[in-house]
Amino acid sequence: MSDDTHPDLVAEREALHEQERTHEAEPSVGARRAAEALAGVANTPGVAKPDPILVADDMARHFGGVRAVEVEHLEVQRGTITALIGPNGAGKSTFFNLITGFDRPDSGRWSFDGGDVTGRPPHRIARKGMVRTFQLTKALTRLTSLENLMLGATGQRGEGMLASLLRPLWAAQEAQIRGRAEELLERFNLAHMRDEFAGTMSGGQRKLLEMARALMVEPRMILLDEPMAGVNPALTQSLLGHIEALRDEGMTIVLVEHDMDVIMSISDWVVCFAQGKVIAEGRPDDIRKDPAVIEAYLGSHRGLPTEEDR
Repeated sequence: MSDDTHPDLVAEREALHEQERTHEAEPSVGARRAAEALAGVANTPGVAKPDPILVADDMARHFGGVRAVEVEHLEVQRGTITALIGPNGAGKSTFFNLITGFDRPDSGRWSFDGGDVTGRPPHRIARKGMVRTFQLTKALTRLTSLENLMLGATGQRGEGMLASLLRPLWAAQEAQIRGRAEELLERFNLAHMRDEFAGTMSGGQRKLLEMARALMVEPRMILLDEPMAGVNPALTQSLLGHIEALRDEGMTIVLVEHDMDVIMSISDWVVCFAQGKVIAEGRPDDIRKDPAVIEAYLGSHRGLPTEEDR
């Protein structure tokens, strides 16, 4: 049975259509909260935010003679959906790699939730509460969906060789982890795939699985690298609904995405990269009219999608 015709997905799609109609009439509590927090913030590259959860300073990464990232100052407001946009090769994913510890900058410092995390390895940054997903999903294909989620939990007592032999030391904790994984499978409409190998899932389902696995860490901020890439329209709407729900629950979302309709409909704040630098940031309505953004994407004679175009 295809993604488009599965009964669970059809029901979720109908629910999401109803959410979209409600969203058009009245913004969600998370959207209102984000708009209030950003109300007095100027549309200026590197502008300070009222309550930043991520702050990056003087970050640079070069590959030979190529300037991949050169960010003087960037702040991400807590509790918002912040989108990073820009042409291919603008430095968005490289910036993701740097702040999550998957690559090392040539220079720069960055902090998360008030603590310096400069140079920390990925697993330590994740334990601090900042996790990411990847454009190409990293599901372990020969494990079930449930097992993939359970692996995402941190601080598992049974992971050591000696401790693993003493079941009473970790049995209760494992039951709690399993319960949380089951809840996330239900939340992301993957319960029917509970015991199926991740390798049998569609691309869209793997995106959902990876997002759910990231939540097993119980993060305060999640970074999504092109979450809609290769996903069919029905599951795209499902992913958007989940992202907005996480923001409404108080989580901070940073995403890289090329679909401008998605960006303009879901984001509270947009940051535009070009040639490794932040050339503009602001609210979606301001970004779509920003001359620097239009020039970077399309040249000076065209514009980005407007509300009337969607």
